[in-house]
Formats: sequence, C-alpha cells, structure tokens
Amino acid sequence: MISIDWTILVQFVNFVVLMLILNVLLYRPLRRVMAERREGVAAKHQKARDLEVSINEKMERYEKKLHEAKVDAGQAAAAIRKEAGKREASILGSAREEANRHLDLIKVQVGKQAEAARSGLKKETQGLAAAIAGKVLGRKVK
Repeated sequence: MISIDWTILVQFVNFVVLMLILNVLLYRPLRRVMAERREGVAAKHQKARDLEVSINEKMERYEKKLHEAKVDAGQAAAAIRKEAGKREASILGSAREEANRHLDLIKVQVGKQAEAARSGLKKETQGLAAAIAGKVLGRKVK
C-alpha cells in the first residue's frame, strides 16, 4: 500500500527546483529561439509579399509600354503604307504619262511609216499593174 508521508514534500520540492532549472536552462532559450524564428519567417513572408507587389507593378508597366509600342508601331506602319500608296500612285502616274508619250510617238512614227509604205506601194502598184496589163495585152502600157 502507498503511504503519504514527508517524502512527498521532498518530491514536490525536487519537482519545483527541477522546473525552475529547466525553465532557465531549456524553456526560455527554446521559446526565445522559436520567437526569433517566427519573426524571421514573418519577415520573409512580408518580404515575399512586397516583392510580389513590386513584380506585379513592373509587369503592369511593362505590358502598358508594350501595348503603347504596338499602337505606335501600328500607326507608323499605317503612315508608311499611306506614304507608299502616294508614292506608288505618283510613280504609276508618271509611268502612264511616259507610256502615253511613247505611244503617241510610236503612233506618229507608225503613221509616217504607213504613209511612206502606201506611197511606195502606190508607185509599185502602178508599175506592176502596167507590167501585168502589158503581159496580158502583149504590148507596153503606160
């Protein structure tokens, strides 16, 4: 059977002394290290959140600038196409004018050559007609 006597008081004192010693040597330093670690983790989480916010801001600025650059490039391309269209129309217009001038010159030259050929053929035709008639009639025709 268990009896309650003065040893229980010694055991209780021994327990209290052990708790005081463990508190000083183990529990306080352990709680301090755990608190420092908690603070460090919280600081790292805050730093990560700050970096995430900063990255998001930079991405928004980048996307805005990229969009502006695309708009500017589109406008510049449209202006270049418009200018190219004007230059193309100008070049085609001058080429048409030049072609029309050459065509007019060619028409004049062809007309002159045709007239020269007609007059040459008329003379030749008269000579041939006289020769054919002379052969058919058997005498010289003028």
